[in-house]
Amino acid sequence: MIDLRSDTVTRPTSAMRQAMAAAEVGDDVLGDDPTVVALERRTAELLGKEAACYMPSGTMTNQVALRVHTEPGDEVLMEAFAHVYLFEAGGPAALSGVMCRLIPGQRGLFTAADVRAALRPSNVHYPPTKLVCVENTHNVGGGSIWPLETVAEVEAAAREAGLRMHLDGARLWNAAAATGIPERAYASHFDSVSVCFSKGLGAPVGSALAGTRAFIERARRFRKQFGGGMRQAGVIAAGALYALEHHRSRLVEDHANAKLLAEGIAAMPGVSIDAATVQTNIVFFEVTAMPAAELANRLSRAGVLMLARGTRIRALTHLDVSRDQIAETLAIMGKTLGSREATV
Repeated sequence: MIDLRSDTVTRPTSAMRQAMAAAEVGDDVLGDDPTVVALERRTAELLGKEAACYMPSGTMTNQVALRVHTEPGDEVLMEAFAHVYLFEAGGPAALSGVMCRLIPGQRGLFTAADVRAALRPSNVHYPPTKLVCVENTHNVGGGSIWPLETVAEVEAAAREAGLRMHLDGARLWNAAAATGIPERAYASHFDSVSVCFSKGLGAPVGSALAGTRAFIERARRFRKQFGGGMRQAGVIAAGALYALEHHRSRLVEDHANAKLLAEGIAAMPGVSIDAATVQTNIVFFEVTAMPAAELANRLSRAGVLMLARGTRIRALTHLDVSRDQIAETLAIMGKTLGSREATV
């Protein structure tokens, strides 16, 4: 099977498995797992932050960040299709008791003017707004990258209002690889940053939350409260550390494969895509020849896995998918869409 459902399906490479097998371990909750400590230090260094905390998932790092920054009854500003809002099981309400005020964006991006327009006057009737969340790259936006100048403008608007800033940077590594802008340059505009090791970097488990030492000290309390305290976590942290040092530079290969896939799809009947909008490793396309779920089912039977969402299908390139497999995927798609059964 050619698995394009997500970059989360990646499997550890042989070299990564060796690093994991040889990992020195301790007790992470007690703070003495040396491999976890090394991963946290390296992550903080790359992001230009004082400290970081390793956690089992990106959902946990995002939700812990919200809990640290807010109190129940507060309000958080984010784009209408943000992962924090759509795909984290109601975490903001259940775990932090906060309201999400949604900003309509363009491919997941919004402006400083949007932030100012969303601000409420100080009034006992309104929840106090405390935090602005940015997702870079933006999942539902098709892997869209925030321009650094836009991030700076949004930060300025947030600071004017006394708000803090959180970056859901699950795929920040992709943004940096695509633009050549270091991760720390993006991170400098935020009080907290979440990054993922188990997507494009290909590690089996984990994300990290970075910020000031005081912020991370408080975050560790909520990590424990949310059930994220780990023991001999160095075994999995070693995979993340290996990925951090060896897999960031190769992300441009995934981006090139995504562009190749998008350009091939654009030439096919029964589907629609603007290949120029594909900036990283996420490809969304509209299906007009049949229901999107039906096309996904047919592709699955032919050996290609993608995810249908409404009228669209999402495909993600990653380190387990080669350029030759992209060509094979396009051949299978062309045959499927060109078959008699696919016609309307």
